[in-house]
Parts: sequence; structure tokens; C-alpha cells
Amino acid sequence: MSRHGDIGSSPDTVGVCVFQYKMPRLHSCDEIMDNVAHICDLIKGAKRGLPGMDLIVFPEYSTHGIMYDKDEMMQCATTCPGPETDAFGAACIAAKTWGVFSLTGERHEEHPRKSPYNTLVLINADGEIVQKYRKILPWCPVEGWYPGDRTYVSEGPKGLKISLIICDDGNYPEIWRDCTMKGAELIVRCQGYMYPCKEQQVLVAKAMAFMNNVYVAVANAAGNDGIYTFFGRSSIVGNDGRTLGECGEEADGMQYAQLSVSAIRDARKNDQSQNHLFKLLHRGYTGVYASGDGDKGVAECPFDFYKTWVNNPLLAQQQVEVITREHVGVETCPIEGVPHAGMMISQARSGTDGIDDHSSLT
Repeated sequence: MSRHGDIGSSPDTVGVCVFQYKMPRLHSCDEIMDNVAHICDLIKGAKRGLPGMDLIVFPEYSTHGIMYDKDEMMQCATTCPGPETDAFGAACIAAKTWGVFSLTGERHEEHPRKSPYNTLVLINADGEIVQKYRKILPWCPVEGWYPGDRTYVSEGPKGLKISLIICDDGNYPEIWRDCTMKGAELIVRCQGYMYPCKEQQVLVAKAMAFMNNVYVAVANAAGNDGIYTFFGRSSIVGNDGRTLGECGEEADGMQYAQLSVSAIRDARKNDQSQNHLFKLLHRGYTGVYASGDGDKGVAECPFDFYKTWVNNPLLAQQQVEVITREHVGVETCPIEGVPHAGMMISQARSGTDGIDDHSSLT
């Protein structure tokens, strides 16, 4: 059984800690590495206080902070592996724990011509990078990261299967379903989410856990970095959508819970009315069986949008533009570095493209 309130773990439970780090404001590689050293000390301290801890999770932007100056950001963009992950790996070895850490950003393969990635790494207790995930859905229009193109599932401590996602990724139900259908039993969502979107994000973590029969661990930032105020509310949610533990809005808060490996596997095998993963691919099996059409239900995808997106993505893009808008920017509330219709008309008349190399936060 998964549980909350103790500091231990067992052969069947994975002790998970989400650390609600205060959003740093950094400007150089030296400042970043000083911050990395502080995070490494926190890992060791958390393990001392939570001896059952098998996995510790830090928020998006906790390593580099948000660098609002694009030149600083490009100069400080790192490699993976690199000095930050080397230090985190050494701390995981020393603390005998796994960890999830943020890299904002990881250099693009065509650096510096292209924008960096927003990356998470899962590091095991031997200091090895087990999973590297690049944010698929950057927080447009503000974030200027280059998008990743896939999710991953890795075997984590005690065999628990883990996927990583980042912040705005989690606002799209498709990414949760993709991770769970690949076998994820715990989805870790690292975020640097700010006001005013607090209540919505608390809701999302619970709803996605329930709808995907999956554990969810959310590590969010707290504090103010001079631009945004981050609302915290880091949490650990059970696979039935009920919260096991949740922070308030304090900086450097922690929550901790034990997630049962056997319990989630038992639920996925034996639950019926709320077994959303099974029922999605065995649609209407009760009625289908009663009709003499076999005992598997209907497997075919009934959703036209998804069929179009897979088979003709440009057509799907055009269809969504019909019900939303044609251009990425909005003329009535322009964002620096994001073209809107009026700007593009002006550029066409002047014969310039007017596009910055790296937009907004990056």
C-alpha cells in the first residue's frame, strides 16, 4: 500500500521526495555551479532526514534559474553529460539515492545557431544518467526552447517505471497517456509554474493521476525571482487521484511519500470500472461480448482528430487554425520575438523577416 507520514520505505515501496526549491536568479556559469553545490548539499541533508528516500525531485529551472537575458542563457547553456550532471551524480552516489534534475538549457546539436532544449535528467544511485528528457511542449509564447520529440520510460528504484515531463507538458492529456501506455507507473512533472495558474495546476496533477491510473510527483518552484512569483504546491498523488502529500507555498519545502510497486500493478491488473488504460483499448467490452462479437471489445481508435494528426499533421494544424487563429502571435498583446499578422504584413512590405534568433525567456 502507498502511504504518507513516515520517513522510511520498504522493499515494496519507493520513497519519493519532492523538493520545492526557491527559484534562483543566476547570471554566469560560476553562479550556476555554486547553486549546483547547494543543491547537492540539500540532497545529502534530505537523505539524512528521510532515510527511506529512494528518489528526490527538483523543479524546472532549479539548476540554472530563468535567464531572461538571451546572451547569458546561450553562454551558460550546458551539455549532457556535463559539469552539472557530474556533480549531481556524485551527490546521488554519496546519498545513495536517485534524483531528477533540470537543465535549462541543454545545448542543441547545432548550438549556437539553434535554441537550446529544456531538459530533465534521471540519475541513479550509481551516478549514471538513466533518462534524458527534452521538453516537448515549451511554454509558448514566452519560452523559446527548442522542442523535444518523444517521451521515455525507464526502470527506476526498486523497479518502478518512471517517465519525466516538464511543466507546460502536463497541460496536454496526450503526454500523460503516451507515458502510461509505454508502461510508466510514476510520472514526474518538474515545473517552474507561477501565479496566476495555481488552482488549475493542482487540479491537473490529481486529474491526470486518476485518468491514467498512475502515480504523479510534482516538484514546483517557490519564491519570486524579480519577474514571477512561483506558487509551490509540490505534491505526490496516488494512482487513484488522491493526494498523498502536498506542500504549501513555502520556499525549500519538502513532501515525502512511499509508493507501492505491487499496489499499482495489482490495480492495473484487477481494477475494473476505473481501469481507464484497459477500457480505452477494449471499448464497450460488456456490450460487445453480449452481442456475440468476442470478448475483447473494440480496439480501433474512434477519434478523427488523432487519426488526422498521425496521418496528415499539416492538415490537422490547418484544422486547428480554423477554430483558433492562423498566426502564432496575437497583435492585441504582442510578445517580443513572436510574429503576429500585423508584423508579418509590415515585414512583407519592407522586405525583412524581423525574426530574432531566440525569443522571450531565452
